Amino acid sequence: MESISLAKASQLTSPNPLTLVCTQRPDGKTNVATVSWWTYLSFNPNMVAFAMAKTSYSGERVREAGVVALAMPGTELADVVMGCGSRTGRKTDKVEEFGIAMQALPEVPVEVPQGSYLVVSCKLKEFVEVGDHYLYICDVDEVLGDGDVSAAFAWGGYSRIAGATIAE
Repeated sequence: MESISLAKASQLTSPNPLTLVCTQRPDGKTNVATVSWWTYLSFNPNMVAFAMAKTSYSGERVREAGVVALAMPGTELADVVMGCGSRTGRKTDKVEEFGIAMQALPEVPVEVPQGSYLVVSCKLKEFVEVGDHYLYICDVDEVLGDGDVSAAFAWGGYSRIAGATIAE
């Protein structure tokens, strides 16, 4: 073994699960941001967490609105995932720019991208400073899933978005 950077470690742990953080903009439209740092925290009560850079517009929206939907993208959304992870929503309507087909779901406060295989609707419980990021700790209100949609993952330290095949 040799000493490596944490960034290099993220390449070795591929594939990594992804989510699209969906928040409501002041104009009522949905902003979508790609995040790979998310996890389940608790099943009783149901809680999840995700991390975003302190400067993130979506993080700002979560802190202001107190609600968020985490939409786990299917493989058909690979280009959307890359695009939404490379632009800020502060000055760009990413839904319009990337032509994202959106859908409203019951019990979910914001629209989410069609082609998602899992949607977790949350209320912000607290956020904690963790270095150059904030960790958003959320109570889960609703979970919706579609087992017919193939899950997308980040590969090679987030340089490629693709599905994962399990050998049987």
